[in-house]
Amino acid sequence: MTAVADALAIIKRGADEILVEKELVKRLESGKPMRIKAGFDPTAPDLHLGHTVLINKLRQFQDLGHEILFLIGDFTGMIGDPTGKSATRPALTREDVIENAKSYQEQIFKILDPEKTQVMFNSTWMNEMSPAELIQLTAKHTVARMLERDDFNKRYTSGQSIAIHEFLYPLIQGYDSVVMKADVELGGTDQKFNLLVGRQLQEAYGQRPQVVLTMPILEGLDGVQKMSKSLNNYIGINDAPDDMFGKLMSISDDLMWRYFELLSFRPLDEIETFKTEIEGGKNPRDIKFLLAEEIIERFHDRAAADKARENFISRFQKGKTPDEMPEYSLSAELPAANLLKEAELVKSTSEAMRMIKQGAVKVDGEKLLDSKQLFSAGTTTVFQVGKRRFARITIQ
Repeated sequence: MTAVADALAIIKRGADEILVEKELVKRLESGKPMRIKAGFDPTAPDLHLGHTVLINKLRQFQDLGHEILFLIGDFTGMIGDPTGKSATRPALTREDVIENAKSYQEQIFKILDPEKTQVMFNSTWMNEMSPAELIQLTAKHTVARMLERDDFNKRYTSGQSIAIHEFLYPLIQGYDSVVMKADVELGGTDQKFNLLVGRQLQEAYGQRPQVVLTMPILEGLDGVQKMSKSLNNYIGINDAPDDMFGKLMSISDDLMWRYFELLSFRPLDEIETFKTEIEGGKNPRDIKFLLAEEIIERFHDRAAADKARENFISRFQKGKTPDEMPEYSLSAELPAANLLKEAELVKSTSEAMRMIKQGAVKVDGEKLLDSKQLFSAGTTTVFQVGKRRFARITIQ
């Protein structure tokens, strides 16, 4: 294979779509480093593995010698991305955006090389834009084109409101590409419309239009819905090593391959070898160990990955209780279901009662049978929910 073909194979790994691939090939053949853009609105203080699908792809471009432009949408974050929303999204405050942006900068360099990454903020140019210039920008797109976007169209046809500022979001995201002179912009499949607006605006401003590369939305631990904190099916990149390891080991054997493709940096031929080994009778758990160790080493270090594996084997394969766990002091007047909720082992007392009924709750290694059971003051007890949730509770 030629150098261009090799680079294209790396770029296409896990990608959903490239628009337009012929244009990308031409830019690769030129041998000139490309300006690769990806934007993130700082809507929450922490990133999870779902966010890193794009960041991993940026790292691959970086390793190929291209210039990475990591855009923090501190201006667009205050508008609120309406993508996929059935109602107008509340905007963040300036204080929220600034605080979250600081956190993002710290976290992305666990993947990207800080020496080869240019972090940019779109408030830099948007705060300088005059009202007249903003009107000129809006004149370069039409309402009809905006209503081609699926979520806008559904809201319009169903009579739901669309605030005018929501139309500004894709325009400003596209204008970012103009200012940044992006050659390629990455985004999730749900961002395709916004990314294409960037192509259109670059042409309107006399620039060569960017190539659009979309990446799949990573499924969460349930293997069905996208990874999301609100759905509690996520793995945070700042999660403790033991928590990371346990969550990764909980995914299904089928989902493991999806995670290998989108999260691992292992060569694809090595991953194919893993599949062959499993077909030959190897335990999928052993391959999943390798995935968990790789992810934890990336966000912590090798020693943490080794220790997390040891702790997992000790806890779940030998039936031992972990040495370290959250500790609480709670009232003797609280029945078992309430204790579980207060210790954050469950989200609600109804979930606690359901888990107890299913036999999924243990107290000092013994199944708990009564959700209303009380515990004597002065005792310290280890509560366990499922395989991974533990808490040491002292009864007062």
